[in-house]
Amino acid sequence: MGVRLVVVDDHRLHAEALASALKLRGHRVLASAAPVAGAAELVVSRAPEVCLLGTSAPAEPGAFDPVVRIKRERPQVAVVVLGPVPSPRGIAAAFAAGASGYVRHDERIEGVERALMKARAGEAAVAPQLLQAAFAELLNPVAQPDDEGQRLLRMLTPREAEVLVRVAEGEDTRVIAAGMAIAPSTARTHVQRVLMKLGVGSRLEAAALAARTGLLDRVPVQRA
Repeated sequence: MGVRLVVVDDHRLHAEALASALKLRGHRVLASAAPVAGAAELVVSRAPEVCLLGTSAPAEPGAFDPVVRIKRERPQVAVVVLGPVPSPRGIAAAFAAGASGYVRHDERIEGVERALMKARAGEAAVAPQLLQAAFAELLNPVAQPDDEGQRLLRMLTPREAEVLVRVAEGEDTRVIAAGMAIAPSTARTHVQRVLMKLGVGSRLEAAALAARTGLLDRVPVQRA
């Protein structure tokens, strides 16, 4: 027995192509439409068994808001998301919103059909390889690049950070002292502490490090 469904996608041509393919396989497509933002209204008005929801950006904020509304207003409707291979958090977000399945957008129509049938039967419809990839990424997360600029900022006091910026701009001790309204000896002490904390041996090295790590764009400097 075919599934009674609604097909929505971010791209109308894709929605229509999916609807046509599923009709040829004996399913009853009540409607096909774009964009996904209008999915909830369509599902509420047509009351299908399953909503096939295609999205090109599952990681975008609010991507699964239509799923939340569908499940709130038509809880008996199963939602199967069709989209690109997401991060584990993407899959989690889809299911947290109430989806019953997640299928890759390059899946063959037979795979999409199986997911629809499973979702209608109340089963979770997720390809094993998607789950395996998700678990693999969760268990072995890719290390995020270290933000060296932020790390260096945490080593410096606000005063020292401002001194570093002034050093990078070519100010000597006297100009730094005047600009910060401190004694030259205090400015000299700040400079020495900055060099020591950064592990560099000269003002030139400190300036190069500040420029390379983006520190110059992160520290506000008060100008007279």
